[in-house]
Amino acid sequence: MSVSAPVWQAAFDELVAFATGGPRRDALLESRAEYFERTGEIFEDDKQFEARMASMLEFHVFDRPSPTSGLTPAREYYLEVVTQGPPERAAGFRKLTETLHSLFLVRRLKEGAVTLEDLHDGATIEVAERRALAGLGKGDVLEARLVPWDEQPSFAPAFCFHPRQVAELIGREARRRRKVSPDAPRETLIWDCARRSLKADRYRNVALEKIYDFSASG
Repeated sequence: MSVSAPVWQAAFDELVAFATGGPRRDALLESRAEYFERTGEIFEDDKQFEARMASMLEFHVFDRPSPTSGLTPAREYYLEVVTQGPPERAAGFRKLTETLHSLFLVRRLKEGAVTLEDLHDGATIEVAERRALAGLGKGDVLEARLVPWDEQPSFAPAFCFHPRQVAELIGREARRRRKVSPDAPRETLIWDCARRSLKADRYRNVALEKIYDFSASG
């Protein structure tokens, strides 16, 4: 049985069209350069190419403020919509300004939901998910973005799955950073792990534990 698109998908598509068209195309190119500088350059033959391009688009739409307005495209569009339409429509686009991008540890899977631990702050979050995410299991670590549309948030399209063998290493590093640098942006560890994930795909002859050795340079 096919799974229908999430209820917020049409609003997301509308927001993407706004954020990538016309006068914002140059900003998209700037976002792309900044994103891949921080997470590692991607090539078309990389296994993660499509996933990383989707993640870059989410970074542009949700996270990167315009150098002129100081607002993300999501925030800019919400402020346009709030003056033009019914409150219910504006409320939906407001929710798209409140997404949560983080590294998560899978605590539990059950039909229709996944229970996650946010490795940035230790918070427990239950996510609505009707799909069976291939290969995902309890104890896995993934980079994802949550969209707070309904009572339970749901996953945005882009994911980065980290090898199960290094989940404990990532969790340990997250706990260490919470202790020594509690005010550090969550993206610091997200992007560090993203670079290591690319290396793990490209250098299969190198032990995963060495690639995810946070005591050494990433």
